[in-house]
Amino acid sequence: MSNAQAKPVYEQRRFVFLTLDPIHVGTGGFRLGRVDMPVAREPGTNLPKIPGTTLAGAARTYAAMQYGKLDAAGQHRNLEDKNKQGCPIIYTFGTTRSSGGQAGRVSIFDARLLLFPVRSMAGPVWATTAELLSEVGLSVSQQPPGDERPAATFSVDRTVNLSWLLFEKPISTSISSGNLTAQPAFTAVKDRIVVLTPRMFEQVVNSNLEVRTSVSIDPETGAAEDKALFTYEAIPRGAWLWCDVIEDDYKPDFPATSNKYNGSGPMGVSWNRPLDVVSSGLRLIEYLGVGGMGTRGFGRLRVINDGASGGQNDSARS
Repeated sequence: MSNAQAKPVYEQRRFVFLTLDPIHVGTGGFRLGRVDMPVAREPGTNLPKIPGTTLAGAARTYAAMQYGKLDAAGQHRNLEDKNKQGCPIIYTFGTTRSSGGQAGRVSIFDARLLLFPVRSMAGPVWATTAELLSEVGLSVSQQPPGDERPAATFSVDRTVNLSWLLFEKPISTSISSGNLTAQPAFTAVKDRIVVLTPRMFEQVVNSNLEVRTSVSIDPETGAAEDKALFTYEAIPRGAWLWCDVIEDDYKPDFPATSNKYNGSGPMGVSWNRPLDVVSSGLRLIEYLGVGGMGTRGFGRLRVINDGASGGQNDSARS
């Protein structure tokens, strides 16, 4: 096989998401502070994120549901070895057992913030930083000159507020064109973007996370339990996030599916490689949700772009 025909060692795809509902992926416990149940955050920036383990678990479960083989989801301890052979779910995500296991062929990384919705006197705007835009392949013509003065893709002839924070008149900037800017969903917000310094972006985000109050219900009485009031925060709807998924198919023996539901009925999509399985699972989050509080209207996340050439986008969803 010539070098021109050789299969690449790995392939990276960048997924871009839009939150349709608030997203609550907690830290696994309560803490003393403004909010009892905070969302997961990046250690260095203190910005909210969706951990890659959360996305991987949801993608695996939903892909297994679509394939009609729920035993391949979760820890799958009861799945017999013979049923693992030729299974695209096991091949893609791997398996773990006390006596050994099989490594997966994909790595799903944390979903990080890209655009964060904030209310202002100029209407709803989406805050970001030049550094975040650069990480997804976009650039701005003018960066904010300082913490007090942002850059914006719209004209404002006066000071502008982002919730309770008041900034000087923004300088004008524009965002370079690219694959993401061609998406209809991005077209709807590209003229409503405010570019901040990283320090001020962290302040704006953490001051404008959605915080809700709830109460535990006593299963015996059906009424609220005494002293069981708690608060939890969430990434609001309308936020944009992105994550990378890397396929490392070192042994290219993927059991391709031809639009079949576990070998029988129609599945609605064909899988020819591990990245196809991941993409199918992530797209079902739009309907089945991710994270906590799913029965309270939280969790839906839409894939805007899956990084595949000729792949589906927000204007061509099944």
